[in-house]
Amino acid sequence: MGPVSGLVLLAVIWTVVFFIVLPLRLKTQGEAGEIVPGTHASSPADFDLKRKAKVTSYFAFPIWIVIAGVILSGVVTVRDFDWFERMSTPEVSRD
Repeated sequence: MGPVSGLVLLAVIWTVVFFIVLPLRLKTQGEAGEIVPGTHASSPADFDLKRKAKVTSYFAFPIWIVIAGVILSGVVTVRDFDWFERMSTPEVSRD
């Protein structure tokens, strides 16, 4: 895995974790009783994007380290997912 693919993997993991973290501890305007005119009652009352990004990074980096470690170690390869045997077997040289 090269540096660019490592960054892409980190970006994908960070984005997925961010979408998981977004609704956590969400207090809506309807629950707070202060609905701003022109917004839905389900809109966030107090949204802290910086805190959500920090929590996301806190969880995304260890997940990325584990996944990148598995990929770099070679424990799991692409051939492990070749259920229909479409990839050829690697040639072994007998010198």
